[in-house]
Amino acid sequence: MDEQVDVVVVGAGPVGLLTAIELALGGTRVLVLERLAAPSLDMKAGGLGPLGLEALERRGMATDIAAAEARSFAAMALAGADPRAKGSKYSGHFAGLSLIRKDAQKEPERRSRPVDQQALEAMLADRALSLGIDVRRECDVTSLVQQADGVDVDWASPAGGHHIRCTYLVGCDGGRSFVRKMAGFDFPGTEPSSTFYQAVAQIDHPERLAPMGWRRTSGGVFSYGPFPGRVVMLEFSGPPEDRQAPVTREEIEIVLRRVSGADVRVKALESGSRWTDNTRLVDTYRKGRVLLAGDAAHIHTPFGGQGLTLGLADAANLGWKLAAVTRGEMPDNLLDTYTAERRPVAEAVLANTLAPIAIMRPDPQSGAMRDLVAKLLDFDDVNRFVGEMTSGLSTRYDLGSDLDDVGRLIGDKAIRHGDADVSLYKVMQDGLGVLLDASTGGKLSELVAAATQRIHCVGADKGPSMLIRPDACIAWAGEENNTDGLEEALRRWFIPTLYGSRVRSEN
Repeated sequence: MDEQVDVVVVGAGPVGLLTAIELALGGTRVLVLERLAAPSLDMKAGGLGPLGLEALERRGMATDIAAAEARSFAAMALAGADPRAKGSKYSGHFAGLSLIRKDAQKEPERRSRPVDQQALEAMLADRALSLGIDVRRECDVTSLVQQADGVDVDWASPAGGHHIRCTYLVGCDGGRSFVRKMAGFDFPGTEPSSTFYQAVAQIDHPERLAPMGWRRTSGGVFSYGPFPGRVVMLEFSGPPEDRQAPVTREEIEIVLRRVSGADVRVKALESGSRWTDNTRLVDTYRKGRVLLAGDAAHIHTPFGGQGLTLGLADAANLGWKLAAVTRGEMPDNLLDTYTAERRPVAEAVLANTLAPIAIMRPDPQSGAMRDLVAKLLDFDDVNRFVGEMTSGLSTRYDLGSDLDDVGRLIGDKAIRHGDADVSLYKVMQDGLGVLLDASTGGKLSELVAAATQRIHCVGADKGPSMLIRPDACIAWAGEENNTDGLEEALRRWFIPTLYGSRVRSEN
């Protein structure tokens, strides 16, 4: 046996790296095993939704995000796009209908940004390195066996075979997850009915693919831009014969000509990939000491770009809980809340990614329904509903409270911390929870500080007071000096039962 660690994370993509970062901030000894020798250079996600961005901002990556966004804007400008679109009133699309309006949204500042997956992986890798996380590449996991007190993991690397015993194992190894299969998770869902292609290519007459943006044709759906040479296509003729076959220049050219109807040629192919609308969701995110996150737990059509944000929010939800359990401060059943909270969110995403397929097909019936959806988006309530659904901002975990704030994921905001005005997310960078205390004389802060050191107590000029978990979920809220439910929230999420009596006695 090589060594012992608390948690092994399988997969060093964005979800695996963020999971490891959350665990390390919680004091967990973590090892990351990745099959690939280096991060993929293929173009994958070209942007990230607000909840995914915020998970990174809470861990100190706001500057990196801004730099990546600036690079994307520059690349878009080279392609002739107006990346900042200052005059645009729109901020997103549904089924290629770019009609989600900023003025209809409750929090328009919480938006998607063009941060590509390569930049995302680089900033996460830097953060993992700064925390001393052990990330090992060219490590192909070959077996895992659950024991009563841990998980035995074997893997192969260029140096030979390896074995380790960990307390918990987290599978972040993608849609074809070895961990999911070996641990026996059920993965039901729908079979694929269409094929997506994404490529970066040199095209002889790109102007023939103008204007930029999503276009529905008699052959399918396609988009050119906003990055130089980027083309995305969708055909409804079923899945490919061999999804694992390399994507060739000839294939991209044939599909592009067929879907766009344009007389264009692909002179060279820089990168290409294909997906289907295969849609599946595990029955549970946890089996004993094995847990899943990201595409290992759920797969769906990539159209709309919700998958990466969904996975990063999984990591944010799981990491701090698993760290608390491995520290011995919280009971093992805290991990059951991971499935309870995240699986309904994934169910909703799978449903809303299946729906666009139905109104993008080239038949007249789908076209009529698409026109009806476009008209419905004129209504503010509908526009807001669709905008919050596709951005993830409608997420609310059921924590048993009648208050709408409780269970929501809070965005960044300016707060007073000590003698300085800072952002809430800056206070959260060490992975602790936060109490925003609007009580008279800091009464709540005194109670919380007496119970645990894993919550930052910060004064708030106005209410309500809020107890915020490390994943930005509002765990409790109360007006003025009202402490009803605070003890329960503290005991449920932060402190051993033993400390609850002290909070009650000082109340």
